[in-house]
Amino acid sequence: MKRSGMRSPTVRLWLILLVLLGVGLPSAAQERRVPDSQAQVQLSFAPVVRAVVPAVVNIQTSRNVTQRGRPLLSDPLLEFFFGQGGPRAPSERRRVENSLGSGVLLASEGVVVTNNHVIENADEITVILSDRRAFQAKLLSRDERADLAFLRIDTKGEKLPTLELARSDDLQVGDLVLAVGNPFGIGQTVTSGIVSATNRSAEGLERDVSFIQTDAAINPGNSGGALVDLQGRLVGINTAIFSRSGGSIGIGFAIPADLVRVRLQQAVSGAKEVSRPWLGADLQSVDVGIAESLNMPRPRGVLVGRVWPHGAAADAGLLTGDVILSVDGGPVDDPASFGYRMSLQPLGTPARLEILRRGKQRSIELPRSAAPEQPAPELTRFGRNEALAGATIANMSPGFNERLGLDPFETGVVVVEVERGSPAAYMNLEPGDVIVGIDGAKTPDVRSVKKALPRAGRPFRMAVKSGGRLYQFRVGG
Repeated sequence: MKRSGMRSPTVRLWLILLVLLGVGLPSAAQERRVPDSQAQVQLSFAPVVRAVVPAVVNIQTSRNVTQRGRPLLSDPLLEFFFGQGGPRAPSERRRVENSLGSGVLLASEGVVVTNNHVIENADEITVILSDRRAFQAKLLSRDERADLAFLRIDTKGEKLPTLELARSDDLQVGDLVLAVGNPFGIGQTVTSGIVSATNRSAEGLERDVSFIQTDAAINPGNSGGALVDLQGRLVGINTAIFSRSGGSIGIGFAIPADLVRVRLQQAVSGAKEVSRPWLGADLQSVDVGIAESLNMPRPRGVLVGRVWPHGAAADAGLLTGDVILSVDGGPVDDPASFGYRMSLQPLGTPARLEILRRGKQRSIELPRSAAPEQPAPELTRFGRNEALAGATIANMSPGFNERLGLDPFETGVVVVEVERGSPAAYMNLEPGDVIVGIDGAKTPDVRSVKKALPRAGRPFRMAVKSGGRLYQFRVGG
């Protein structure tokens, strides 16, 4: 009894230490450990790389470019009225531009994901497997705003190796990751690093994406390549680097796998273009000043500004001044992260928002619906014998504006295209200009513009909003 009594406190002490250290317990701490011996430091990534590399592909694109010669004879006005085939037309020389990128096999039947900017404007796309076999690829679907594109290659029934999509929301800052791609076209390359940040957005990056930031070396040519965890699962698609020299300085960005998963489902279902949810309200990040004015303990969430009267925000009862804290349980800190959270579920799926209104937190349900295209665009191009010859105009609407990258709240008639060297070009009209009025008459739609325009050759006055400023000028006379 005495011996047993002396051992009991020691046993209890060891049990307490084991619990505190997490030894033998299936916890997150056991999954993520700092190396604690020289042997662990010398461990190799080779097994992970061997499993991943066969599913990462090189992508080569080519496009035909027409280069003009004899520039002194290439007068835009002459080309507009007389075409480019006359005796004074400049000579033309065709050349082929090639570019390189990377991609990842996600379906064994030959579905590949890459960046949209890798294949943009390509006339021919070639996918080269790790075993050097080359396949011509067809574009399945693209999402320009998220910089994603999905391709299909004909494998003749052969099943190709693929990568499993991880839950990128499970990533934590400090997790080890590997980047696999084809930098500078030198061949497949693997680099290692850690997750430097999550839910990252920055000026110049795509909208509606909360990026994974990593210090794994990513260079030109890595675009579209894989960012994988140590289980060999795809956590992101490498898309951009922050650099002052063009080379890697340890700040790279990847599109999270959670968004890739949603876009993949849409691509294989046959959707050519992506329809994304539209809130119907302006958002801005909550900074220290806004947080203080709302009596918030710290800055978080996004502040609701203007609310479109017939959009999802209005239907859900969102008000100007509300602060959106989370979407479906995921925190939002800026407009990009809100758009990203909304894009993780298909249209028609309701989103659960946690909001702060007048100091009280509440939940609301927001419908995921596309931006409306009312009125219809009514794209109209003016011919050579009309007053706005060479210009193409359209009615503005939230959906149409969003596609063109314009303010979704703007209404009226927008200039969509201006033909080089045309009379409209000599009026200094540019795409994005809004035609406000002609000869004192307001022009809220395309029909009113056509009605107000005089016959070709007759002078008129036009009011145009460009770059947020209103201009009035006289045409002709």
